[in-house]
Amino acid sequence: MPSVEENLNQWSNHEWSSGGDEWSVGYGGTEAMWTWTIRPRIGPFLPADHILEIAPGFGRATQYLAPSCNRLTAVDLTQRCIDACKKRFADLDHIEYHVNDGLSLDMVQDDSVDFVFSWDSLIHVEEDVIRGYLAQLAKKLVPGGTGFLHHSNMAAYRGADGELTIENKHWRATSMSAEKFRQFCREAGLRCLVQELIPWGGVDYTDCFSVFRRESPGLLRRKPRVIENSDFFTHVQKRQATEIREITRAYREV
Repeated sequence: MPSVEENLNQWSNHEWSSGGDEWSVGYGGTEAMWTWTIRPRIGPFLPADHILEIAPGFGRATQYLAPSCNRLTAVDLTQRCIDACKKRFADLDHIEYHVNDGLSLDMVQDDSVDFVFSWDSLIHVEEDVIRGYLAQLAKKLVPGGTGFLHHSNMAAYRGADGELTIENKHWRATSMSAEKFRQFCREAGLRCLVQELIPWGGVDYTDCFSVFRRESPGLLRRKPRVIENSDFFTHVQKRQATEIREITRAYREV
């Protein structure tokens, strides 16, 4: 179970050999990851006046979010990551940066965020962090404001004895699941809209993309649409990613 302290140690001491782009290889590169994986999922919510990005790392997705808003707030547990983002985006004056304790969003003004986003980071945080963030986001989001969070679904693979029934190959949080995310949204007064369950380097649905919204009281609450995307990041997609990488390289060399 990755604790806040373990996450702080992990990402403070990670090599960051390619500034986070090392995790985009399977997509055909970071640009391909954004264009073909992230953008189609969050496109309906962009542009947004004020975007909050939780755990941006070295700015792998931040570089694409920044042109889509008038104000961007980046919050990360790791000082090293915030320093890297400040340096990378030094010429942009509409981004503000905060180092938090891995739990708090007190630095973000209530009723100010139009879209909150996190990718490839909150998969490593346990249910207490997700629950706490959602409770706070119910206040930080404007009415109608929307969120997209990438989180763990490993708790769905716990047996009757509480032990995992599958191998945790990618350091996913073991207490978090898509079902718990829906529960935490209900507790916070948020509406969970869509959940996409995906495998990560295997066949088990270890990860989840959850979309949620702050809505006015009294509106009809429909059940969220839950999608099992077994084709995400398969070997076939990896071959396609290689083709994308080669094709885009050819165009850049023109």
